[in-house]
Amino acid sequence: VFESQNPATHFEKRVARMNWNDLTWPEIRSLAPDTPVVFPVAAIEQHGHHLPVATDSMLLGEVIRRLSASLEKEVLFAPLQWLGNSDHHMDFSGTLSARPRSYLDLLNELMDTALAHGFRRIVFLNGHGGNIVPGKQAVFEARQRYRERQDLLLLFATYWDFARPWESRPDLVQRSMGHACEWETSMILRIAPQLVHDISKLETVPVNFGFEPAYRGWTTRDRTRPGHMGSPQFASAEKGEHLFAEFSKGAETFLREVAAWGWCWCWCWCWC
Repeated sequence: VFESQNPATHFEKRVARMNWNDLTWPEIRSLAPDTPVVFPVAAIEQHGHHLPVATDSMLLGEVIRRLSASLEKEVLFAPLQWLGNSDHHMDFSGTLSARPRSYLDLLNELMDTALAHGFRRIVFLNGHGGNIVPGKQAVFEARQRYRERQDLLLLFATYWDFARPWESRPDLVQRSMGHACEWETSMILRIAPQLVHDISKLETVPVNFGFEPAYRGWTTRDRTRPGHMGSPQFASAEKGEHLFAEFSKGAETFLREVAAWGWCWCWCWCWC
């Protein structure tokens, strides 16, 4: 009788994948403090004439779906945060945006609440380029707030940085992520082809736009008139599956490293 009422035992029997939304509060409380907590962060914004405004959130959602299946009870996945820092897209209809400081505060408060619940390893897994600068700043700020604690691991990562997919598929035209580009278009073709408009007449818009390696302040309209950057006309569903597989595999390896952290740190500390 006692076992059947124990939240941890009930959790083991009932839940195969650790999605925050599916759990009760006692089940979340029963998790080990070193369980990595992943906050998926994406965006709702224009994606050219051919892709839906939810593209970033849809793509990251598919990556998370694959990761939750492969990592099962090793990682806790929080709900996907669809509101991102997208002010640079505001010249195009359909974009929803949190201003940079508001977005920083949102990420900081997500970390604060997870830490208040006892978790010690927080990962933002990102699917939108505009979130990168404020995301890195947020984990930097949080580390300063909790500077006396040596048991915390606070990370911000973007899923497409975990693979070099062109190395195993040379027919990929692009060598980096763009916007509504060959990569994103291919992945939407893989999971929701009915949402992709005709790409046959689209033309390449360069991803880079001068002054590298300096960082130039920009709006999306400075870089593109149709709204896309890259070469979406070369997209295919087959390329999309390859991209999902490569990015998910790389992110899985990364999250296993996060889960294993601390053992090495504790051993080195005790040995010294």
